[in-house]
Amino acid sequence: MSGVVDVQAVRKARRSELGAFLKSRRARISPDDVGLPAGPRRRTPGLRREEVAQLAGVGITWYTWLEQGRNINVSVQVLNSVARTLSLDAAEKAHLYRLADVPTVPTADAGTALPEELQVILDHLAPLPGVVLSARYDVLAHNEAYEALCPGFLTGERNVARRVFLTPECCNTYQHNWDDLRRMVGYLRGAYGKNLGDPGWEDFIAELCSESESFASLWALNDVAVPVSRTKQVRNLAVGELEMFLTSMSLPGLPHAWMQVYTPVDEVAWAKLGELLAMSELERRRPWVEHRERFHAEVG
Repeated sequence: MSGVVDVQAVRKARRSELGAFLKSRRARISPDDVGLPAGPRRRTPGLRREEVAQLAGVGITWYTWLEQGRNINVSVQVLNSVARTLSLDAAEKAHLYRLADVPTVPTADAGTALPEELQVILDHLAPLPGVVLSARYDVLAHNEAYEALCPGFLTGERNVARRVFLTPECCNTYQHNWDDLRRMVGYLRGAYGKNLGDPGWEDFIAELCSESESFASLWALNDVAVPVSRTKQVRNLAVGELEMFLTSMSLPGLPHAWMQVYTPVDEVAWAKLGELLAMSELERRRPWVEHRERFHAEVG
């Protein structure tokens, strides 16, 4: 039947590709690189299988079967050891995980420095607000227009998901639209699936589930989604609500990050954005400060 995927054939093809990939990676490492003597009668370049197994702390039989594409169990810990032995970079390590059918695909650390040109792009989007987010909604970079439009997302730990779910409705940058919140949690669920067992992710999800009933309810649905472009109501206490078209874009060179750009949907929203950007920083911040002092001042 056309259109039907033969899962077993795909898995076999991946295992074959995995063997070829491992062979090519060990061929580029010389014994000197890892402190081993070259020894006599070395007919092929790079490390031997038994040397990789020894350095990675795994059985020679198991590693041989792995290169042969046999259907064996593969753990994250063992793959990490093999990756370290073969000096794999982030892209190669992720490729190794996928070929081995391990669901936890490691991504680059969200703290990794972004390319300088990305900030240049953000700055040249003006007057459109733009931001680069991690898979966990950490704010990694932004332009001045974004800071003016969404100051609440740049406080504390600078995480959009935390601010959306843990900020009171009256001063939340995003209205608590159920469909939008469900989509956001669905995206987090999909990203979480690629980082199972990561302590940072586990703590992040546990915190949101314990601190937000809305998040816990949505997380329990097990929905999965991807960022999409859509219209969104953005609340800014200095100028009121702005209807913005939110465009989400992936960054192929940065698998751990993606970009959002806000575009006013009509003349009213354009006028409010222009008014906001014409204000001084003090003028933009004053309404937020006054609101917190009036409604959220700590007692005692």
